[in-house]
Amino acid sequence: MSVTSLGCASFIPVVLLRGSFRPDADIATLRAYLRQRERLVEYAAAHIQHMQKALMEMNLQLHHVVSDTTGATGMRIIRAIVAGERNADVLATYRDVRCQYTIETIRAALVGNDRDELVFALTQSPELYDTYQAKMLDCDRKLESLITALTDKGAKPIGELSRPRVKTKQVNTPSFDVRTALYGVLGWMAGCHSDHGYRDEPA
Repeated sequence: MSVTSLGCASFIPVVLLRGSFRPDADIATLRAYLRQRERLVEYAAAHIQHMQKALMEMNLQLHHVVSDTTGATGMRIIRAIVAGERNADVLATYRDVRCQYTIETIRAALVGNDRDELVFALTQSPELYDTYQAKMLDCDRKLESLITALTDKGAKPIGELSRPRVKTKQVNTPSFDVRTALYGVLGWMAGCHSDHGYRDEPA
């Protein structure tokens, strides 16, 4: 190494890296449960696609007459097919009262074929979908228990929780009231003054 390079090296500034943020143990655990639940949602979604593919190969156009294959009408019909029902007239009667399509329209969409290999594929997908739904419930119980513990440890919320913007339950939402539960943990921050970086009114 030359003298010049040594001289330059002596002037290289030393950069001290700031320590990365480390959440406390409870928050780290909460994040781990949430990540696991997110993976389970993705796995379940893959089996929804498998159900849809099997139905299309059976020439059953269920996706044209239900907005959500895993909704009340869709899953009733799929489970009936898996259980051995092939009569389109009977399958159409599983229509939920909230479905916008008539029984006649649904019946027309359920006239297809029932080749063994396609029915076999359709049979496995709901089973795997149900498995991941059950595992998601296990995650929900862990999340609810942990959030309850965090609520008991923290300060009480200031003010009332505002009304939700979306009143209908969204797909894949946890089985418990997450919004209210999290407000019990984080809602107290809404009472802090804006000069501390928080809003004056509840979020």
